[in-house]
Amino acid sequence: MTTTHNVYVPEGTFGVLDAGEIPVQTADWSNGLAVPMSQGALIVTGIHTGEIRSAATALAGPPAASVDASWEEIVEVSVHAPAGLLRVESLEQGPVEELEPLSPAGPGWYRLRVHARGRNVLPDKVSAEPVEDYLLMTWPAPQSDADIIRSSDRIDHAVAHASSMPAPQQPAPTRSAEQEALRRRLLRG
Repeated sequence: MTTTHNVYVPEGTFGVLDAGEIPVQTADWSNGLAVPMSQGALIVTGIHTGEIRSAATALAGPPAASVDASWEEIVEVSVHAPAGLLRVESLEQGPVEELEPLSPAGPGWYRLRVHARGRNVLPDKVSAEPVEDYLLMTWPAPQSDADIIRSSDRIDHAVAHASSMPAPQQPAPTRSAEQEALRRRLLRG
């Protein structure tokens, strides 16, 4: 049985994060709902601040092809979990311990399916009582492109404007101690 729990949302997002890491500079905002990063993902809500209801479940493989018609939006993205510690997290209050971990196979790539409804009820407003619902499902799977299973005006708008958005930045490569010493010598002349 999948447990539902309230999650506090600040600034219109909550996370499916790996060990709490939020590499937002690598975020791909192109579908407007599920935002993969170099590790983990952010989920974009309709409300700006307040509570949403979320359920989370880890699967051994892809879910059944049929989808509950009550979900207004459904998007799948690939999520990397190098630490193997994917959890639903409030970006202000941390992991939601009442929801199950989403990376039971340990470190690696997972597919994240995000189901949403209610994002248009109170857009950009504050809501102390939940008006939005989310179902998050993961399963081990190789990295692949995002897939919009059920779209909405919000998702269509995000996709249409994705080409005008800057591409996600990859983390800067780290330098070895020798490379850093050489760089400093060259800068000193």
